[in-house]
Amino acid sequence: MLKFISYYGFRYNPFDKEMVNSGNIFPSQDFKAVQSRLSMLSESRGIGVFTAPPGDGKTLDIRCFTDNLNPNLFATGYISLSTVTVAEFYRQWCDLLGVDKKGGKPGMLRNMKEQMKHMYKVKRQPLFLVLDEAQCLSTAILNDLKIILNFDCDSLNCICLVLCGEPHFNDILCKPVHEALLQRMTVHYEFRGLQDEEVANYVRHKITQAGGTTAMLSDSALNAIHGHSHSTPRIIDNLMTDALMIGAQNDKQVIDADVILAAVNNRNLL
Repeated sequence: MLKFISYYGFRYNPFDKEMVNSGNIFPSQDFKAVQSRLSMLSESRGIGVFTAPPGDGKTLDIRCFTDNLNPNLFATGYISLSTVTVAEFYRQWCDLLGVDKKGGKPGMLRNMKEQMKHMYKVKRQPLFLVLDEAQCLSTAILNDLKIILNFDCDSLNCICLVLCGEPHFNDILCKPVHEALLQRMTVHYEFRGLQDEEVANYVRHKITQAGGTTAMLSDSALNAIHGHSHSTPRIIDNLMTDALMIGAQNDKQVIDADVILAAVNNRNLL
């Protein structure tokens, strides 16, 4: 166990992403906006696009939503390997649905669509699928998404598809070749990142959720975190983990700006 966990009286590392779940996540403006839009998508089905720079928590926010979906009402899936060929992409989707991969692309497409339609119309359990790192999907795969999602002469929305990627994915979708896919979007959200007033609250929230006290952080430390993290949650988490280790090693009961600057130097963020 990390020394600082016991030193500062935590139950776990407050800034370990593996410890975050829908019950203790910080309710940022981005988080609330994502939950609202995903709820809308789950009701209407179709395509949702969510974009954010690396480290802003888009995948985590989406996972918190899917973790709370009623398994009797939705079948959830997640695909993150997006740097693949069209055939490999189809095989991933078939594996997810548990259908036969024989017959090449036409056979896989037929089996996929039959299963997704069955899940929606018969089982009343539509697929809620998240495709992560969507900015890496090839033009050929993005073109085929229109075919995969075309049910009954395009009269049905049988699944909820979430395309999650970095901001330049928006530029990709705006190309004329993807106009038809862009028109199928039901919801779209681009992350704003933690707002200035949210950074300190984010850090305090993480500490109290892990059983610590906010008195262990000076105001100067919080200002330093804000100044060096670019308000990016992942950078904040990394900085604070280093700062807590440095603080415990030096018997610092209060994390001040000097400790944060030592963590910044350790991360080469100066």
